[in-house]
Order: sequence, then structure tokens, then C-alpha cells
Amino acid sequence: MGGVTTVGDRADRADRVPKQDRSRATRQRLLEAAVACLAEHGWAGSTVSVVAERAGVSRGAAQHHFPTREDLFTAAVEYVAEERSTALRALFPQGAAGDRRAVVSGLVDLYTGPLFRAALHLWVAASNEEQLRPRVTELEARVGRETHRIAVDLLGADESRPGVRETVQGLLDMARGLGLANLLTDDAARRDRVVTQWALLLEETLG
Repeated sequence: MGGVTTVGDRADRADRVPKQDRSRATRQRLLEAAVACLAEHGWAGSTVSVVAERAGVSRGAAQHHFPTREDLFTAAVEYVAEERSTALRALFPQGAAGDRRAVVSGLVDLYTGPLFRAALHLWVAASNEEQLRPRVTELEARVGRETHRIAVDLLGADESRPGVRETVQGLLDMARGLGLANLLTDDAARRDRVVTQWALLLEETLG
């Protein structure tokens, strides 16, 4: 009857909450494992079985959350996009205090880290997988807009001035290029020189 809570109801709720927590934790592990597998093995080597093994769950448990490979990696696309946005927003929580070299270095670090490496593998997969392409395109456009906006704020750039918007976009394109180069070799010394030069260019261009 309305308003009456039985012992059975309370026991059912107590049992259900931990199950929900376990389910969320399993889903999270699978997404993290999918991202890690993509970064390490690429699309071809990232099967549901491989991801499930890395996550420490059975293939059946993985398929309970993500019935198909496309379901799993579509969710991984969303996870990677959100994690990249979170990392971007956390880059300088108190602002950059006018230190443009630190901003350039921070952006380059994001583009040469494991999340961007996983995103690159998703791009390659999406170029050949019709199910993934629209979602990857949509989310990358969102992350790209957010990255540009945050870069403008951190750099203190005035985009009403001619050429400033293109300069900021060029910085992000440069960082993305370093991320691509980092797939093959870790050339930290050269990357540091490039960061220093870009910081000088930004000081000249942005004032």
C-alpha cells in the first residue's frame, strides 16, 4: 500500500544499489580498456575479447553492456571525447596568468598524450567503418570547437583582430601534427624547441 515500506522492499533496494554500482564500474573498466587497446593495438587488434580480457571481465559480461563491437567503440568515442574535454578544462583551472609558453606546452602535451593517441586510432577506424564515422566526426567537431575556445581564453587572444583566429588555429594544427609525429618517435627535445618558437610567435602576433 502507498507509503508503506516493507522489509522486502528495503532488502531489494539494498541489493539493487550495489549491483548498479558494479554495473557502472564494469562499464567504466570496459571503456578504459577499449581506449587503452586502441592506443596500443589500433582498430584491427582491438576486438571485444581483447578489451574484455584487459578489463578483467568475461566476453559475455562485455556483450551485456555492449552487444556489438560497434556499440563498444561508439561508446569509447564518446568517452574519449569527454575525457579530452575534461583534461582540456583542467589544464589551467586558475587561468594561465599570461604565461603563453605554458599554454602552448600544455596544449602540446594533450595532443601527444594517450587520449589523443586513442583518438587518432578512432579516426583511422572511422574512415573505414560507416557505423563509427558520423559519431566520430560529430564529437571531434565538438572537441575542436571547445579546444579553440579554451585556447583563445588562455592565450588572451583578441579574435576581432585580423589573423588572430588563424594564428590560434595554426597553433592547434601544429600541436596535432606533433601528436601525429609522436606516434612514431618521442622527440621531446625537438618538440621543446618548437614550443619555445611558437610561444615567441604568439607574443609577436597577439601582443
